[in-house]
Amino acid sequence: MNRTHRFVNWLETHWVAPSFGGSLLTAFAFFFFIAATNTLTGWLYVLSGIGAALLLVAAILPRRNLKALQVRRESIQPVSAGDPLTITVCVENPTNSAKTLLELHDPLPQTLGLPQKQAIEAIAAKTVYHWSYSQATQHRGIYHWQNIRVRTAAPLGLFWHSRLYPAKATAVVYPTVLPLTCCPLIDQLGRDDSLQTWSDRRPEAASEGLTRSLRPYRWGDPIRLVHWRSSARYGELRVRELETLTGGNNLIVALDSAPLWQADDFEQAVIAAASLYFYAQHQQLNVRLWTAGTGLIHGQLPVLEALAAIQAGETVVATPPTQGALIWLTQNPESLAQLWNPCRWLLWDRSFASLPHENRATSRLRPISPGIVLHPEKSLQEHLQNPLPVF
Repeated sequence: MNRTHRFVNWLETHWVAPSFGGSLLTAFAFFFFIAATNTLTGWLYVLSGIGAALLLVAAILPRRNLKALQVRRESIQPVSAGDPLTITVCVENPTNSAKTLLELHDPLPQTLGLPQKQAIEAIAAKTVYHWSYSQATQHRGIYHWQNIRVRTAAPLGLFWHSRLYPAKATAVVYPTVLPLTCCPLIDQLGRDDSLQTWSDRRPEAASEGLTRSLRPYRWGDPIRLVHWRSSARYGELRVRELETLTGGNNLIVALDSAPLWQADDFEQAVIAAASLYFYAQHQQLNVRLWTAGTGLIHGQLPVLEALAAIQAGETVVATPPTQGALIWLTQNPESLAQLWNPCRWLLWDRSFASLPHENRATSRLRPISPGIVLHPEKSLQEHLQNPLPVF
């Protein structure tokens, strides 16, 4: 069956493939021709000739119907997992005649969903037909596909002909970001002196530090940062920009992506990394993301795109951080012994999570900093918002 289907598709793409009606008419025309040959009856020759002529015309017209069509795809806006993608395909008819009875097929990747199709009654001359549809998303990822298939059997419906038009598509589905109201993993780190920094991104909280430069006043700038001498000299308000004074540490959310993970656990870890990163940003901390394949990155779009594309067991291009404030997301309990203070961790280890609380002290887990072992019966958001357990 698969070979037959592939052969029909090849025939339809490279020439034409008969429909059911076309196959039936071909059989009748052949039957009339054989009968006419045996009986030498003229009207049977006429019937077979009419059938052959119809088949010839029906085989030529579908190919001409698809000529000169132009197909393009509008860019697809990124969404978060669970939100629908909006996909728009434009089919332009630049000819002086209408194109009728077309089928559009968008062959989506299997991991994204089933192929989509749309029937078009007619595209008038010199017009563009827009086809928009929504595709549900369940899993994060970056999805690529290349073509749009246009198919027709017009006008007689006896033969199908299809053509692939290049229309590259890239759909980015970001991981879910949990709406955390609190997160002790970060809140406790945020109270450390090493993370209390003055930053030029937070001038409303800064009242001391070295002046880096002066710039014109913008609406919302604190009055205490106005440099009055320069303002009097230039005739307009000038505001001091302070140097960023740090304690030498940045908050790093590190995802241990080099080893192989269980699929469900790794998806949870990616969601946790995204949620922790954006929660730390909301708390106005200087936060970066580390993965084995990207190293240290920061910024909302780079982080979301990296987490959308990340896979467990990826090639290591950067060594893990060895200092600073760190939140380590891993499924390897032995890696916790290499952490330092101030560090926090999240561990996906089903064997450890199933141990009674009193037996955990004698297990192989030997962290020197507090963290969370995720239990399968609790939600990830509940784990991130609960107080840290004591080991």
